[in-house]
Amino acid sequence: MDMGLKLKNRKAAESKLSKFVEDIIVPPRMIDIIVDGEVNDEYMKTLETLSKKIKFIDADPMVKSSKALKDVQPEVERLRQKAVSKIFEFVIQKFYALRKPKTNIQILQQSVLLKYKYTIIFLKEHAKEIYAEVRAAYIDTMNKVLSAHFRAYIQALEKLQMDIATSTDLLGVETRSTGFIFSIGKEPLKTRPSVFALGERINILKEIDQPALIPHIAEAKSQKYSYEVLFRSLQKLLIDTATSEYLFTDDFFGEESIFHDIFAGPIQVVDEHFNAVLLNCYDAIGIMLMIRIIHQHQLIMFKRRIPCLDSYLDKVNMSLWPRFKMVFDLHLNSLRNANIKTLWEDDVHPHYVTRRYAEFTASLAHLNVEHGDGQLDLNLERLRMAIEDLLVKLAKMFAKPKLQTIFLINNYDLTISILKEAGTEGGKAQQHFEEVLKSNIAIYVEELLLEQFSSLIKFVKSRPADETATSSEKASIAEVEPLVKDFASRYKAAIELMHYDVITSFSNFLCGMEILRATLAQLLLYYTRLTECVKRINGGSALNKDLVSISSILFEIKKYSRTF
Repeated sequence: MDMGLKLKNRKAAESKLSKFVEDIIVPPRMIDIIVDGEVNDEYMKTLETLSKKIKFIDADPMVKSSKALKDVQPEVERLRQKAVSKIFEFVIQKFYALRKPKTNIQILQQSVLLKYKYTIIFLKEHAKEIYAEVRAAYIDTMNKVLSAHFRAYIQALEKLQMDIATSTDLLGVETRSTGFIFSIGKEPLKTRPSVFALGERINILKEIDQPALIPHIAEAKSQKYSYEVLFRSLQKLLIDTATSEYLFTDDFFGEESIFHDIFAGPIQVVDEHFNAVLLNCYDAIGIMLMIRIIHQHQLIMFKRRIPCLDSYLDKVNMSLWPRFKMVFDLHLNSLRNANIKTLWEDDVHPHYVTRRYAEFTASLAHLNVEHGDGQLDLNLERLRMAIEDLLVKLAKMFAKPKLQTIFLINNYDLTISILKEAGTEGGKAQQHFEEVLKSNIAIYVEELLLEQFSSLIKFVKSRPADETATSSEKASIAEVEPLVKDFASRYKAAIELMHYDVITSFSNFLCGMEILRATLAQLLLYYTRLTECVKRINGGSALNKDLVSISSILFEIKKYSRTF
């Protein structure tokens, strides 16, 4: 029993002692690797072992008082210092490789640096001041490399930029050309329809995920782009670079704050360029497209769950809106303060300002469909009121009321058809123009009929339309006979004249036909009321032979409806 107990005690002592000896001893192989070895996978494993020994020495109070420690501690400390200086040199050298031109930074980070991630953990634990130096060196390197990268990219992009609008390209600016509208061909404005129309430019929103433009390829093809295309490329490059850098620094250094120090430089470079461009940007549609692009990029970053550019993207958005408002107000004021004398042309066809307004409104409404931005709707409402005031002022320059009405109908009709082309987004503006178009058509129909049949219309309007007329109110044959005869002799020619008037006045054929139909229907109504009056007169039957039958009038009406 006695011997058994001794054996048990010795086994217990031996296991404790052997663990202690194993933890504190520094094997020669370890010294060789740390001092003379290459930094590779084996070196990483050895570093981990060294790290355990350092922690063991620091952690256990019993170890602190042991004699063995006095032997080993200076050796361990020397090894620590040697390891730290070796890692420092190795990592810094790898960082410098990032500075070489044409280096693929992401491949270097993923396939080289991440393999040696443990070196950074070791420095963090056992050499804080050296870790701070390594961290600073990485920040400095990447900040310079990426800033230079973006600076070069921006310079290349600037060569591809096509200017779309200057500060004078506004809705209400006259095209400074005399005579008829087609002579505007000489004007530079005419060659750049995209100032007011969205057209193909909308496609950029479908290409949000496409890779960024490669400038030298675009330059070789001598292509030029409107600014929002370049803007998308630049922002796309920025969010992709930021995503990759953010994920790498988080993995390699285990801290997010590094990212912001690295990207302070590149973001500043992009900002300086962007703010300079924005200051000279008078392209409202382009700015609106950029607002939508930034919104899409925010969604992309949200889906990637990468928050590092949130504040930057917000800031860009916040600088775009006021600029949009400023340019929009320039357009608005150009309509409000337009020079009527220089804008007016003695021509009832749609005015070029109307076309610009309609295209501009349709474009912005189209870009607002999915976003339902109330602020933009309000602004478009203000623009609509301004164009209406302007059209009414222009219409008043025509001497005859009929010409004023024709001018307004043509312009309202053009606006409606352009808004319809843009899809169902014409919304409030379209409804409004449809209402004013309707009321102006009614005015025109009356004016046209009064030109041909004024005495007939006056007579019919002065009589009650129903049977209740007292005998004193009943018309006499003497009053009615000239009207009936006049109508019978002239109605075919009059309809022909009205048809000619409509055809020559309205630029939109379909709209003209609607108006002609309305006119002839109204004529039929007036004539029906006249025949009823005749029937109620004593002895009115004597006039029957002169009355034109309704079917004859309908035949004439159909003749003109059929030609369309």
